[in-house]
Amino acid sequence: MCLPCVPQPDGSALHRAAAMQDAFSEGDIDLNDRIDKRVIDRDAAISQAIRREIDTRPRERETQDVADLLVAYLEQIGVEYVFGIPGGAIEPLYNALARSGRRGGLKHILARHEAGAAYMADGYARETGRLGVCCSTAGPGATNLITGVACARENGIPMLVITGQPALPLFGKNALQESACTGINTLAMLQHCTHYNSLVSHPEQLEAKLVAALQAAVRPPRGPVHLSFPSDVLRTPLAHAVPSYDLKRLLRPSSLLDEDAVGELAELLDGAKKIVIIVGGWCGEGIGAILQYATLRSAPVVTTPDGKGLLSPRHPLFRGVFGFGGHASADEALEDLSVDLILAVGARMGEWNSGGWNKSLMNERLVHIDESEEHLTLTPMARLHVRGRIVAVFDRLIERANEAARLAYEQHRAEHEAKAAAWEPESILVERDKCHSDAVPIKPQRLFHELGRLFPQSTRYLADTGNSVAWAIHYLQPSDRRLGDRRVGGGIKRVVSRRQSSGGWLRLTMNFVPMGWAIGGAIGTAMANPDGPVMCITGDGSLLMNGQEISVAVAEQLTVVFVVLNDQSLGMVKHGQRIAGAEQIGCALPPTDFAVLARALGAEGHVIDSPQDLLDLDIDAICARKGPTLLDVRVAAEEIPPMSVRMRVLAAAL
Repeated sequence: MCLPCVPQPDGSALHRAAAMQDAFSEGDIDLNDRIDKRVIDRDAAISQAIRREIDTRPRERETQDVADLLVAYLEQIGVEYVFGIPGGAIEPLYNALARSGRRGGLKHILARHEAGAAYMADGYARETGRLGVCCSTAGPGATNLITGVACARENGIPMLVITGQPALPLFGKNALQESACTGINTLAMLQHCTHYNSLVSHPEQLEAKLVAALQAAVRPPRGPVHLSFPSDVLRTPLAHAVPSYDLKRLLRPSSLLDEDAVGELAELLDGAKKIVIIVGGWCGEGIGAILQYATLRSAPVVTTPDGKGLLSPRHPLFRGVFGFGGHASADEALEDLSVDLILAVGARMGEWNSGGWNKSLMNERLVHIDESEEHLTLTPMARLHVRGRIVAVFDRLIERANEAARLAYEQHRAEHEAKAAAWEPESILVERDKCHSDAVPIKPQRLFHELGRLFPQSTRYLADTGNSVAWAIHYLQPSDRRLGDRRVGGGIKRVVSRRQSSGGWLRLTMNFVPMGWAIGGAIGTAMANPDGPVMCITGDGSLLMNGQEISVAVAEQLTVVFVVLNDQSLGMVKHGQRIAGAEQIGCALPPTDFAVLARALGAEGHVIDSPQDLLDLDIDAICARKGPTLLDVRVAAEEIPPMSVRMRVLAAAL
């Protein structure tokens, strides 16, 4: 028997198979009755012998190419997952990922749409404080990534975006999905939503361009970077796919600090009787030092919408959120005429963070502290700009705090503790009575009150664009979110949940705000944090855009709870049109049973019509389940979310 192109085994198994062949050829069997069985048995024996031989034979050394070197660098800096969708132009990278996976290296997570892959990389980066990585093939694969990449750009998320290209000799020949400079130029499309963007046109360029790209990704202002590879460049053989550079050393956080500006700030603070601190979303690493200094000065603390998740709503110095979806208490803290200085820390002062560029914040009392020069350019009216690593700035301020501040704190310690015990976070909410309403359908205020109360303190919450984010900013208040803040006097650090260098218990996207971001973001977060539940709070409009990604959570057995605010509309659009007196158009959605959809995708699904339906859920079982759960919440559709800031800006633009 001839088996062309198939390795031939040795040993007794093959001899037995040959004996069967001989017996058959010599006529030792009844051809009429037994030929089919003997043929089947013969072929099976030979196939099994071949498989055993191949399985036991030492593997030849796998060939290495440029894609393997790229993967080796990602392994070097601790990347765990690459989120993406394969295709012809990016196939060499996938071959390298497969080889990496066999040796326990990188794991590929198959998204259902490239935008979902970018959102997953975003969620992973926020949870870990490390680089998120996503990839796509050429052409439409790359263009599908753009919205997710632009979102990461506006939110300062470190991300490496890898796209494929047809082979270099095919440039300009109208190849399939050609997306080089001679086709649909995806490199140009990504230019304005990345901090570094380049075509790797020669193998020798890889290391230099990768180092430059990743330094741009992880250093302020941080954000996505893009490298595009022709398929033949990725396939170029290498003798040794071994990195030449130590990326961990090259990407080490900068100790940048403007000592002169810090000195000037310390003098201003010494002369200030009353200060307010506003915490932005970029304060993750430094939040402990910020709160320690706030405690020393008994300074009220407000947050931007994206900064809310960095401290407990029950912190005695917390006075609410300033800006979109925020609280009147935060406005009052900043409008207080007795306040000498407002310290805005790690905050990009766009529309949502600044309350629509509210004059109570954007004035000469403002001191803007940030690592990013780009952020500082948005506050030219500030009395002082202090650029530097935020944790280093506040460590310096604590060291230089005058003795009077320390003594005052010690003298009034009992008063501080009494205020802490008396602080009631619900006092800052509007329509507090609706947080306890038993009305059917369930009111969003009651829903968010219960979500914060029912789910464990380790829960990560991601709020999607639309009504979801407005309700979450104002009403979501977990029961106990002490994040291990450093205490005055060097007390023991209490860690309840893992503290990361970015993100907090509530995550949202600012400025670019694409619908459906939280769905992929929650999956990326759960990949990085398998120890606790992750909750995605989204709307029916967003789920109809990106809900297919739920099947990724099913495939990866992730404990993600998808809470869908089902009001049969694009709720924020509907309410915005009504408030503005505009035509009611383009906001109605058909009735959809999302619980059925979830079950069709392999998730668990529940319909929530009333508060009692929510209370009847087995929360412990949901949080222990290795797989996603979807709550289809039929919310009271006419409740208007706190969106006055947005409406004020829109009205002013008319």
